[in-house]
Amino acid sequence: MTRPRKLPVTLSRQEQTLLLGTLHDRSPARLRALCIVRLMLNAGLRGCEVRNLRTADVDWNSGKVLVNGKYKKQRTLWLAAGDLALLSRWREVREGLPQQNASLITALDGRPLGERNLRKIVKAAVRRAGLEKDPHAHALRHTFATDLLRQTKNLRLVQKALGHASLATTQIYTHVCDPELEAALKGLRNDDGK
Repeated sequence: MTRPRKLPVTLSRQEQTLLLGTLHDRSPARLRALCIVRLMLNAGLRGCEVRNLRTADVDWNSGKVLVNGKYKKQRTLWLAAGDLALLSRWREVREGLPQQNASLITALDGRPLGERNLRKIVKAAVRRAGLEKDPHAHALRHTFATDLLRQTKNLRLVQKALGHASLATTQIYTHVCDPELEAALKGLRNDDGK
């Protein structure tokens, strides 16, 4: 007998706005944090995909991004104009850092950004936002997937955007959206049950 999967933690629209609002200061550290959060929240990147994203992987004109995912699988995504402009500003800051490497998102000294540091950056942003939930970095990806499913109603599209090999992996997000379905269906009935 298999154990039921735990539903992923996701952020509401209001919580997303609070989180992004804490990163309005454009110091290099906050700008980098905002880039990380938006790549995970708006493009569904995993932490390792953010860390492995290279400057050359981004088409700075079209917003097309080549993502190097798990198991060396690649997928193509597109960034919204605001996210692309934000990354472009970070790229300018990055070019002035003491050390250079191929990674787009780096430590503030230019060295590669470690996994633990990425998690700390996200956790600090969550703490500043004062969210009641204590989501981990991967919750931003879950939020992206849930929002995309709510918007498109297309599980295959969500699967493709996340880079999941199996649709079964992506189906967990249908359970997150079930309360919305319940409320919608209950709202269709009249007070007398008809």
